[in-house]
Amino acid sequence: MPRSYRRFVLAAALAVAALAPCLARAQDTASEESRRRAANLAAYPEAARALFGQKTTPAHMPPQSIGSYARGCLAGGAALPLDGDAWQVMRLNRNRNWGHPELIAYLEKLARDVPRINGWPGLLVGDMSQARGGPMLTGHASHQIGLDADVWLTPMPRDRLDRDQRENMPAVNMARADWRDVDPRNWTPAHTRLLRAVAAEPRVERIFVNPALKVALCRESGSDRDWLKKVRPIWGHNYHFHIRLSCPRGMESCSGQEPPNFGDGCGAELDGWIHRQHEAIFNPPKPKPGPKPKPKPPMSLDALPPECRQVLNAR
Repeated sequence: MPRSYRRFVLAAALAVAALAPCLARAQDTASEESRRRAANLAAYPEAARALFGQKTTPAHMPPQSIGSYARGCLAGGAALPLDGDAWQVMRLNRNRNWGHPELIAYLEKLARDVPRINGWPGLLVGDMSQARGGPMLTGHASHQIGLDADVWLTPMPRDRLDRDQRENMPAVNMARADWRDVDPRNWTPAHTRLLRAVAAEPRVERIFVNPALKVALCRESGSDRDWLKKVRPIWGHNYHFHIRLSCPRGMESCSGQEPPNFGDGCGAELDGWIHRQHEAIFNPPKPKPGPKPKPKPPMSLDALPPECRQVLNAR
């Protein structure tokens, strides 16, 4: 296992207790989202998340993903149309349907292919990036360079959703009540077919799912297991899966990840994720006595690549 990945697993193990209460936050309604955005903006008005979170239009620059998935920004972003022939964008008030043009083109093609792949009418698309990428006022640590997208594991209904439904409709939790496997009432072979097809796309670098979902994929993959190496377990992600594209070819400003070279991830590693998740949810550590430590300030603009200041200030 690469050293960088071992460090990631260790950090995840230490942080899981803090992250467990956030498992449902991506389900926030429009009013809940608005309250959290206002509170975070008031607390740190000069943080990078506040500066980028208030930009509602893209930087008029050539398309460029700058920096890394969790520390960067997006120039020349394009918007996924809110309604397509085979998709609908969810949580419209967040204005997070932006991405590098390569991501937009891929999502549109994937959505149109979905009826052939697994019989769904289309896709419900969740958070992508902000208009100029960068850190967000709420939610994700990544999604900063226009190459990440969340896709709901609920199929797009044949009768289109109205705006209120798209803002407030809860998605379906695919994890079983004990968080050790999928809920057979909700999970179907169509989910496995869709994720297998996404993993087969050469431009897809990673797919993130809840550990409980990875258990099902490992069991249902059959003898063709090579695609599983792209599917990585992570906290949350029990109602959607996260697609991450590789850096566009020749884009030196973009810092990608090392190729997934740590096997199919279906053995002891997955068992560890399942155990830590179960403990965090059902046996969380008791809070330490005394005053709570002061939270770490959010990322500053200076922590991002220098080009992001130009992106932020562009017309």
